[in-house]
Amino acid sequence: MIDFDDLSNGFSGQTVLCVGDLMLDEFVYGEISRISPEAPAPVIAVQRSETNVGGAGNVARNIAALGARCIFVGLAGEDDAGERLRATLSRERLIEPLLISDPARPTTRKVRFVSEHFSTHMLRADWEMAVPASGAVEQTLIDAILPQLPRADIVLLSDYAKGVLTARVIRDVIDAARRLGKRVIVDPKSANFNIYRGATLLTPNRKEFADATRTRADDQPSIAAAAREMMRLVDGEAVLVTQSEHGMTLVPREGEVIHVPAHTVKVRDVTGAGDTVVATLAVSLAAGADWETALRTASAAAAVAVGKSGTAIVTLAELRRNILPPASLAAEEKIAQSTVNLDQHLTAWRAQGLRIGFTNGCFDILHPGHVKVLTGARATCDRLIVGLNSDASVMRLKGEGRPIQNERARAEVLAALEAVDLVVVFEEDTPMNLIERIQPNVLVKGGDYSLEQVVGQELVTARGGEVVLIDTLKGFSTTSLVKRAGGRA
Repeated sequence: MIDFDDLSNGFSGQTVLCVGDLMLDEFVYGEISRISPEAPAPVIAVQRSETNVGGAGNVARNIAALGARCIFVGLAGEDDAGERLRATLSRERLIEPLLISDPARPTTRKVRFVSEHFSTHMLRADWEMAVPASGAVEQTLIDAILPQLPRADIVLLSDYAKGVLTARVIRDVIDAARRLGKRVIVDPKSANFNIYRGATLLTPNRKEFADATRTRADDQPSIAAAAREMMRLVDGEAVLVTQSEHGMTLVPREGEVIHVPAHTVKVRDVTGAGDTVVATLAVSLAAGADWETALRTASAAAAVAVGKSGTAIVTLAELRRNILPPASLAAEEKIAQSTVNLDQHLTAWRAQGLRIGFTNGCFDILHPGHVKVLTGARATCDRLIVGLNSDASVMRLKGEGRPIQNERARAEVLAALEAVDLVVVFEEDTPMNLIERIQPNVLVKGGDYSLEQVVGQELVTARGGEVVLIDTLKGFSTTSLVKRAGGRA
């Protein structure tokens, strides 16, 4: 298991120099219900749209989301898209953008039309000039990059073949980095891997790797053999071949091949997942991770990214939650501190298509009866939220002398259970307002309730949800435990 806390503590002290092709990613979400009367073309009823920094800019944002600093060098045109990118990147606290203006080219812009319901990409429109930068712009790029190398702990070249990473820029950067003892990661686009000669790590996807090596690259032995031959030619230390749902295979020049299977997750959108992988690799390696640890960390980050819509970034907190088992998470990470925090969890889980469950109670003295209900509740859903009565609420319901433990203590005990994904304290006597906010797919209570007695059951079933009653253990209740201990019930 990855010692993630030890590794991630080093992220904030790292600086990554990222060079590559910047672009503006736009997503137009809607649904198609008819064909245009003007031509045999579908009509999309637009519901919403969003704009993100894409390409190598998304790599930079993923680096910053993990807590590391990023010096980012790229090109932008003198147009509206370029201005929007400059403004967005300037607001990123951990990104230092060094954007070179090129009035001769438009800023690369991609607009994707996506089915809101099915998360299916229906059409993409591109504005770009995918030609190498001119000699003058090329020199300006080199002059901007080389002085930053001493400040960097690692260098990342994100090649989208839009003109920034010309053969000369690549050569000058890799040679200068090697003279300074800096490792260089390249996410390649060119099928001629010789132009990346001297890079520490190349990270092609399976198709890019097959095209470059002229092999089928359809199993681990063929990937390993082709990668080792390629490293001999390009003087690299390792090749990482990403294979979507088939995982990732890292072939080092020396040592055993490392294969990490893909996480089993519901894929919502793969846009930008490769950016997340290389960003996480760069930050992890800079922080001192070995190949396998960096690879497993990057795989976990990719699993989070593909569960989001659009060009996504993965935060350090999201990565931590995906790597560590629920019982290992600190209590504060499983206790909602505010409605904003609750809504953030709900948004992330719904984006992944997860089934959300809810139960509630006072949980004053946790006992086997509680554990049975909570374990059964978790089995009905993908994420279980527990509504916890506040101290004032418990006192009104149970009387003077209760609760025995304050709400913070009760929340921490619940948060320590693997069955519980989130604890939310509520002040009212019933959780109706909380249920209305959460809109759970399944509402769970102990079998000592009837369906009619379950608060919120009409609300949940009216929205197509389910109410489940879990058999309780006889002889266990907080009230009886307090009485037996000689306390007040």
